[in-house]
Amino acid sequence: MTGTQLEIIQKAQAFVTELLTNKLNKNIRFHTLEHTEEVVTACESIADYFHIADDDKTALLVAAWFHDTGYTGGQAKDHETLSVQLANDFLVNAAASPEMMTKVSGCINATRMPQTPTNTIEKIICDADLFHLGTDAYAAKTKLLRNEMKNFGKEEIGKKDWWQNDIQFLEDHKYFTTYGQERLQPIKEVHIRELKEKLNHSGKKDKKKKKSKKMEDKIKVDDAKLSDKDKKKNQSERGIATVFRIMAQNQNNLSQMADSKANILISVNAIILSIVISSLITKLDTNPNLMIPFFLLVAICVSTIVFSILATRPNVSHGTFTQDDITTKKTNLLFFGNFYKMSLPDYDWAMGELMNDKDYLYSSIVKDTYFLGVVLARKYKLLRIAYNIFMFGLIFVIVAFALAYAIPHPMEVYKPGI
Repeated sequence: MTGTQLEIIQKAQAFVTELLTNKLNKNIRFHTLEHTEEVVTACESIADYFHIADDDKTALLVAAWFHDTGYTGGQAKDHETLSVQLANDFLVNAAASPEMMTKVSGCINATRMPQTPTNTIEKIICDADLFHLGTDAYAAKTKLLRNEMKNFGKEEIGKKDWWQNDIQFLEDHKYFTTYGQERLQPIKEVHIRELKEKLNHSGKKDKKKKKSKKMEDKIKVDDAKLSDKDKKKNQSERGIATVFRIMAQNQNNLSQMADSKANILISVNAIILSIVISSLITKLDTNPNLMIPFFLLVAICVSTIVFSILATRPNVSHGTFTQDDITTKKTNLLFFGNFYKMSLPDYDWAMGELMNDKDYLYSSIVKDTYFLGVVLARKYKLLRIAYNIFMFGLIFVIVAFALAYAIPHPMEVYKPGI
């Protein structure tokens, strides 16, 4: 591409960018500068795919920049006419050839719906203009288009009608280039299937709504008949549920914190043990004064690790229950350790009994909360012991090493017998 061709494309970009930024109605949500830039990028990709001539590519890109500038006139209908006029005025000022102006005008007019391209570059810009139909951005783009139509004062279209129109448009539309047919058409067909599924699901949902409308009206009447005492009772139950939920979240957070702290202690002491054993154990023969601090450090690290493991070690119960346990409300079905060995039908029956008995349900939640608290208390108790061993033990070890180096320990001198 020559310098003159690049210059005219750059000037077109600057001109259109300024025009759409300053003159475009704010109610236009789809046919914006962003859309224009996306069309230009798509034109470049498809043009490079077909290796078209530089003259044709220049005309194509100029047309891509100008194809929606007609929206600055405030009307969507027949905006291509104004786009062609603006492009021709620009090309005259840029001293472009008549052939270039003809190609640009042809490309812009080809994007008029229904699209009617007659040559390669017109087919390219038509596919680029509706490039989004075959991409993952389709849903977001069609939403912008719907908002734009609403802003222009057109009668608002319901979701179902919009989906039907979309399906019809997508099925009637076709890509003109092999690039679009091979790369974009398959994704467009996926969008058609998804829209049909939405439409079908919406139809079933409407039927369910009609069936449930009577039930909702009945519920409203029943709610209106509720006494103040019943309303207070309902509010109280919601408050109880909130309390239990907050307690469960707090206990879960505390348990995770304890496990994290235990893991830190285990990792740190394991590292200390590996370093001390590898570096000091070979020096004990020549430095017997280090023996006591060495074994003291090992004992402290091992003890800390043991208590940290005990704090995180799970404790699982027998995992079974009897029918009598359920009828007498002895088993807490909210804890997996009480049912993990039972068959699914038995557990399903037991949960049905639990959910049908509000007192049993609340009792199970209370028990579950209590025993979780007991487990959490044991975990923090063991973790506290581990931290104390590590903290005070580390102090003792440092003192022991200091004394070992401070107090002289003369080595016995070997004297051979005479």
